[in-house]
Amino acid sequence: MKWLTSIVVAAVMAGGAGPSHAQVVEKKALTLEGARQIIATAIGEARRVKAPGGVIAVVDDGGNLMALERLDGTFAAGANISIGKARTAALFKRPTKAFEDIIKNGRTAMVALSDFTPLQGGIPIIVGEEVVGGIGVSGTATAQQDEELALAGAAAAKTLKLGMAGTETSRKVTFIDQQMVAAGFEKGTVLVNMGNYMVHASHREMDGIAEIHTLDTDLIYMLEGSATFVTGGNVPDAKPIEPNEVRGSAIVGGESRRIVKGDVIVVPAGVPHMFTNVQGSLNYYVVKVR
Repeated sequence: MKWLTSIVVAAVMAGGAGPSHAQVVEKKALTLEGARQIIATAIGEARRVKAPGGVIAVVDDGGNLMALERLDGTFAAGANISIGKARTAALFKRPTKAFEDIIKNGRTAMVALSDFTPLQGGIPIIVGEEVVGGIGVSGTATAQQDEELALAGAAAAKTLKLGMAGTETSRKVTFIDQQMVAAGFEKGTVLVNMGNYMVHASHREMDGIAEIHTLDTDLIYMLEGSATFVTGGNVPDAKPIEPNEVRGSAIVGGESRRIVKGDVIVVPAGVPHMFTNVQGSLNYYVVKVR
């Protein structure tokens, strides 16, 4: 799945068409799938921190709305506010909190700008050094939480894949022979990664740590060995290690199950889980779905 696309922009330059007077440039642009990915990450973070509501909007680099999601219980006006925050962050290429602070410090004339929402919770979406859009969040518990969810969504842009404009998702069948699968389990490697889903050949011989995938749902199929699998509860020392991934040392108050060969477990996005009391070599498939 391609979440960014490369587009060509023509520009009339004065002084001729020599090497220093380019008339065409390439730029990155956010696709609809990319916008949805960013929103899904923000929603996953909202669930992790138990935000009471929220509206997440993503716009392109021209401030045009691409996608929007409103969590249950959020006030209706939150949609327009989040769009305004996203648009302001994209067009001015700065977090909206910067403008809120400027106005608080006395430059009130800035409120006269048209199509301008100087409220905390808007973050530019940056890929490489280019601003490809903006994300705005409104309607959570606090303005600070609005911004934290927006930052989580914007950070997901680092994981987006670049494709060419007009390309379609590959329909090629993937085949992995038994030797490659066996080698995968020896090391614990990803067998297939198609962007919106991934197949992992997992191997472990010791207990794990607490994991929370804020975006991915895990479908686990046990092939060999046994362990105690703990799900739910809380992770007191949970810390994000990268976009969509949170880790901690242990789960408190979770539900424990003894899992063996042939068992299937589905762990929804945002649910803490970990392996303990591992017996022998544990081999299992994990299919991650977004």
